[in-house]
Amino acid sequence: MASPGTRESDPRRQGGGIESVVQVAAAAVAACLIALIIALVAGGAVTAQIIPGLPDAGALTRWGLPVAKTTMDIAGALTLGVLLLAVVLLPSDRGVLSDQAQSYVRAASWIALVWAVAAGATLVFQLSDVLGLPPMEVIGDQLTSYAGSVSQGVALMLVILLATAVALLGRTTGSAAGAFGLLGLTLVGLVPPALTGHSASSPNHELAVTGLALHVLAVSVWVGGLAALTHHALRAGGEHVPVAAQRFSRVALWAYIGVAVSGVASAAARLYSVSELFTSSYGLIMVAKSVLFIALGCLGWLHRRRTVARMTEGGTRVLFARLIAVEVVIMAAVMGLASALSRTAPPPPLDGTFDPVTELLGFPMPPPMSATTLLTLWRPDLFFILLVAVLGGLYIGGIVRLARRGDPWPWGRTAAWFAGLLSIVAMLLSGVGTYSMVLFSTHMVQHMVLSMMTPILLVLGAPVTLALRALKPAVRRGDRGPREWLTVFLNSRFSHVVTHPGFATPLFVVSTYALYFTPLFGTLMTDHLGHLIMNVHFLVTGFLFYWIMVGVDPAPRKVHHLLRIVLLLLTMGLHAFFGISIMMQSAPLGMEYYGQFEVPWLDSVAEDQYAGGGVAWAIGEVPTLMVLIALIVQWSRDEERTERRRERHSRRDGSDDADMDAYNAYLQSLERRAKEQS
Repeated sequence: MASPGTRESDPRRQGGGIESVVQVAAAAVAACLIALIIALVAGGAVTAQIIPGLPDAGALTRWGLPVAKTTMDIAGALTLGVLLLAVVLLPSDRGVLSDQAQSYVRAASWIALVWAVAAGATLVFQLSDVLGLPPMEVIGDQLTSYAGSVSQGVALMLVILLATAVALLGRTTGSAAGAFGLLGLTLVGLVPPALTGHSASSPNHELAVTGLALHVLAVSVWVGGLAALTHHALRAGGEHVPVAAQRFSRVALWAYIGVAVSGVASAAARLYSVSELFTSSYGLIMVAKSVLFIALGCLGWLHRRRTVARMTEGGTRVLFARLIAVEVVIMAAVMGLASALSRTAPPPPLDGTFDPVTELLGFPMPPPMSATTLLTLWRPDLFFILLVAVLGGLYIGGIVRLARRGDPWPWGRTAAWFAGLLSIVAMLLSGVGTYSMVLFSTHMVQHMVLSMMTPILLVLGAPVTLALRALKPAVRRGDRGPREWLTVFLNSRFSHVVTHPGFATPLFVVSTYALYFTPLFGTLMTDHLGHLIMNVHFLVTGFLFYWIMVGVDPAPRKVHHLLRIVLLLLTMGLHAFFGISIMMQSAPLGMEYYGQFEVPWLDSVAEDQYAGGGVAWAIGEVPTLMVLIALIVQWSRDEERTERRRERHSRRDGSDDADMDAYNAYLQSLERRAKEQS
């Protein structure tokens, strides 16, 4: 019997492995097509009545679009899964992929090519469906215009470009870092289609858009990873199958949680009552997906509790392969249902009314702002809910791990970290986040806190130091686990560039001017994704700047404290000038967005903007004082540590520093001379 690291030499065993893979693949394709056809017919997507006189794309588009989209989704998930197997599940050796892992990267490049072609077919069929013309009649200028100007077309063009990049770069990649970069490109390529369609038109933007994006990523990791692991387990000579299975078991658990959370969020965003789960075609397909999802969870639990823990290269491995083959078939059916769901219209609002403000903001116009409304008008933004929950949970997990082995962690760092997370909750999830969408002054409060207060608290929490102390090294020597990947990232050229004062400081200052004094502000505010990116930008640029200023984590370079103080005073001066510039503006900012609705209880847009400029001017004083005090304290402590280190070296060498001895002798001679003169 072959060992985990050897290849099977028996041709009959090799043939049996290939035959098993083909059988599983055929069963998965059949299950996917059957589920897709049933859902399309039941949801009415391919049986809609054709009204005479109205344009009709034809049967080819009605059936071709969901088939092309399903192929695109599955190919994207398989590309992700194969790269996940090569980079994360299979061990590497000091950053170099094994021969088998490299073969999987090459396979991922071919699958990515299929992904790109399927995305191109989806683009053509989608435009055909929109215009009501046969597919061959939309190829040309209409297709070019659609791909460059309409959000759905732009999203598919991004998929085509990213999938093509993965297909080309995968042919020459041999390092773990390069394959990890391809994995990141694949993750990004899965997201754009999820940000358009039903999610973009749903009133609850904060739940729908993020929920669907998370759903797509979690399902792709789960489906693609399991399919790749199934192939690896069934093929003859598969290396490190027990290790790969144990690692995927942990990844699959997080993916399952992500699918569950995103599924609930998506249902809450698109259905207006629980009864619509059983009275609408959209709800019934959701129920069918949920049933299969629960079945997958049961099989996953069975793997984790029984099979993975006792898995060997013998009979248990065969049982494992059979069980995950069943999971792959069920997952293929889920992917078919998901594609059919995207072609099924969600139920309309119960009252049938249309509110343009709700359509734009995602919620009705709020009442006049007061202390009560700020505390009660909460907005469930799923992205930042998950961000706070994950960052808080990981931080607590790190502290618990240190405590279990008897290592203390400063309570001040913990308090700073959770105060920073609390400020995110206050600015983005409470009434402040609601009113920031209709008042420029409240938006400016949100901006200043997220970019100048929250990052200081998070930086002082020392998350990188905690991670390096809490994460365990990889079990296999030379392999890369989370701790090793974090170390590689900290020492990478990218980290050296973004943490350079010449990069982080201008980015922190110039991006603010570029945002508000160009049409970019109004454009980003109009789109939910743009607004989300803007808030993330505030947090990231602020974190980078203050990490250089007062960061206690290990950094790629050490900046002298005096230079930090100069940069801090210069930056805060420019921020104060930014606030004054807004106060002096004669025309309101961001009217591309604010001009689309009217706030009935607001007296003057100009006065609100003036107040926002005053906030930007005044609020910078507090973080400046905080950081200045922290810098002086850190400078003093650094000098003390340097002095203690010098004294230890002197005692260890058995002699004092020559310059210090000479200086002390000089002082003693002055003292003797003074005594003689007296």
